Amino acid sequence: MNYPYHIRENHIVEQLRESYPAEYKLNLRFGDCRIEVAVSEKAIADGLKAYFKPFEDVSGKADILITVHETSAEKLNFFDEFDFHIKEPDPGKSKIKEEYVDFPQYRIVRKRLTGMVFIFGRDIHLAVGPCLGNLNQVVNFVNNRYIEWKLCRCCLLGHAAGVIWKGKGLALAGFSGAGKSTLALHLMNRGAVFVSNDRLMIEKNGTGLLMHGVAKLPRINPGTALNNPNLISIVPPEDKARFSGLSGEELWQLEHKYDVPIDECFGSERFVLSAEMRGLVILNWQRGKGGIIVREINPSERQDLLPAFMKSVGLFFSPDEECDMPEPTIKNYADYLSLCRVMEISGNTDFEAATDACISFLGE
Repeated sequence: MNYPYHIRENHIVEQLRESYPAEYKLNLRFGDCRIEVAVSEKAIADGLKAYFKPFEDVSGKADILITVHETSAEKLNFFDEFDFHIKEPDPGKSKIKEEYVDFPQYRIVRKRLTGMVFIFGRDIHLAVGPCLGNLNQVVNFVNNRYIEWKLCRCCLLGHAAGVIWKGKGLALAGFSGAGKSTLALHLMNRGAVFVSNDRLMIEKNGTGLLMHGVAKLPRINPGTALNNPNLISIVPPEDKARFSGLSGEELWQLEHKYDVPIDECFGSERFVLSAEMRGLVILNWQRGKGGIIVREINPSERQDLLPAFMKSVGLFFSPDEECDMPEPTIKNYADYLSLCRVMEISGNTDFEAATDACISFLGE
């Protein structure tokens, strides 16, 4: 694929799709959005089908068409000629993981570690590189295209998990490491339905809110898995033996994660992507800090808590001029969240007590 530079810039998408034909199809439905994923290798299609199993759909007119093309990183070295910009690491991080370059019709993002390349903008959604060995990045790309689609339809992005309890949607936010996914899974033990692990799009619906989740499995640490009877089966026997002697504090600090297959752990039809949002819980607690404290707050008066819910759109958001996402200001977040009840949980980290508080909160 040694094309002249100006030809590659103008026709790179067509060239990649022609060089690595995507013949295997997967149809998904995320809420009100239909997505068709066309893949060049059957093994990749099978992996995506297994991951997105609860959201498979019949074929039909798609809102988003994504193509996925398997090749080696070495065969994509012609991208080296492009003038990439470095994506600065997130706060607290030092490793540079991504670089990008913008053209009039699309953005190109390259992952430095894996060599995966993603091209997106307007009606273009393409992933190319060693996809089979980096299926998690393909999954994230599919979900990111859906997130952008929803945000451009008047949604704001929230950094939160989400569940449904007896028909009522509850968002769970918290400052870094607060345990929102763990609390969501405790609520699942009591019968809640899962909506989202780490991202929620919130949308005004008359005098209330709708929340829309992302088809991403929750990722939990060994302490959460080993102390939850519904989740202990996902821990391999060798890990159970390795972690059995650790204290609760040591388990909490481990940088080791497991995907939680909702269907296998909790049963079918326990993963739904949209719900009426009745409330938001913000976890503002610390381990070993007294007892649990639960209080309802006014988001306009406690704007110091809103950054726990607010989320930057990130590098994979590159909308066109027709995008209707509200300005992501703290004022707009406060305005949206004024349409539901908001509860702060502070004091000591206590997931069972917090689960009781969430259920009581929704029942009032």
